[in-house]
Amino acid sequence: MIALLSGTVVAAGTTWVVVDVHGFGVKAWCTPATAAGVRVGQRTTLVTSLIVREDSLTLYGFADTDERDCFEMVQSVSGIGPKIAQAIVSVLPPDDLRAAIAAGSVPALTKVPGIGARARSG
Repeated sequence: MIALLSGTVVAAGTTWVVVDVHGFGVKAWCTPATAAGVRVGQRTTLVTSLIVREDSLTLYGFADTDERDCFEMVQSVSGIGPKIAQAIVSVLPPDDLRAAIAAGSVPALTKVPGIGARARSG
């Protein structure tokens, strides 16, 4: 597991960052806020979550452990993978996400692209 990424930012997009860790460039997918918070040429530290699939290793980077922990927690829900989990933490900061879950707030959760109320069959 790669839990932390620290080094110089060599490239950044709207949802990703490449960090040079002693000559090894590592790309991490990030929330737009995290990606916007880094600057090419400056040092950064991202806490990370490594998603291992049969055909890929994908690293997700976060500004803090609280955001990463929420990302990992929401993936425990059936049907929510890393892309939707990243969308959730992009739209709902950790405190707002916890409050929405505790209150069972469907309107707050359906603000996230890719999440909608599921039709019930009767």
